[in-house]
Amino acid sequence: MNRRSFLTTTGTTAATLTTLAGVEPPEGAVLKKEGSHPPHQGPNRIGVSSYSFWGFRRQELRSIHSNLEHAAKMGFDGFEILQRQLESYDNATLQKIKRHAFVLGLDLMGYSTHQGFLSPDKARRQKNIDHTVACLEQAYQLGIPTMRVNSGTWGTSKSFDDLMAKRGIEDPLPGYTEQNAYEWVIEAYEALVPEAAKRGVVMGLENHWGLGVTPEGINRVVDAVDSEWLQVTLDTGNFLEDPYDRLSQLAHRTVLMQCKTYFGGGRWYTLDLDYARIAEIMKGAGFKGYVSLEFEGKEDPLTAIPKSLKVLRSHFG
Repeated sequence: MNRRSFLTTTGTTAATLTTLAGVEPPEGAVLKKEGSHPPHQGPNRIGVSSYSFWGFRRQELRSIHSNLEHAAKMGFDGFEILQRQLESYDNATLQKIKRHAFVLGLDLMGYSTHQGFLSPDKARRQKNIDHTVACLEQAYQLGIPTMRVNSGTWGTSKSFDDLMAKRGIEDPLPGYTEQNAYEWVIEAYEALVPEAAKRGVVMGLENHWGLGVTPEGINRVVDAVDSEWLQVTLDTGNFLEDPYDRLSQLAHRTVLMQCKTYFGGGRWYTLDLDYARIAEIMKGAGFKGYVSLEFEGKEDPLTAIPKSLKVLRSHFG
């Protein structure tokens, strides 16, 4: 086929497709739900979070560079950085990390950050917005396409251990309600969406305590903000009751999935998660993105993480 006939043929095809786009579907046809995707039949790429190594307590495994080396040797496809694990946020440090990951053949595919907007103090909420903008800029400099974000918690628990003892459910500050919290969080993410769009970094609101303790809470915020730059980071270990039904309510808008394992027993709790069932839910929802391991057990990470990868490969890979 020469160039002229090729252009004629493709032009005709394009015109045909344009015409078909305006044709009414036949009566009784089942239309795809808005926002849904066809089932995904292929494998998912699998990464590991730096949190799996450090866990906020293993100082000898804090180095991002050593974590990258371990991840590459273990056979992961990608790597997620816990922002608090970085010991410096200057651009030179970030570029060295990006180069190291590239040379090792690892995608930097997730940036996990912390912020909190459940406060009546507007200046405090603005400080958290400013922090999140700085994190978006760091993700951009690292070339990372998605960033985990939170609603934050009320801060009425004595500690994180106390919050876990209460199954993640926390009383509001005296004189305030959840309605106030939704207003604050939605307002914050409405301000953050243009910053995310400017840098090409998709924020993923995680089911991570606070308003994220239920799928209804996550969906309420994401629906209200109504932006392609705010979607969901889905954590398999943060729905302590009825996890499969709750995960399925968020599967269709998930951009990154974090998968917990608990070899050696969990630090705060242990969930017996059925990853065959979870993989079926996610593939049915058309999820094609990265699965990121978050090991949260007491076993040595250097032995437990490879075992965890084997589990995830068997269901997602």
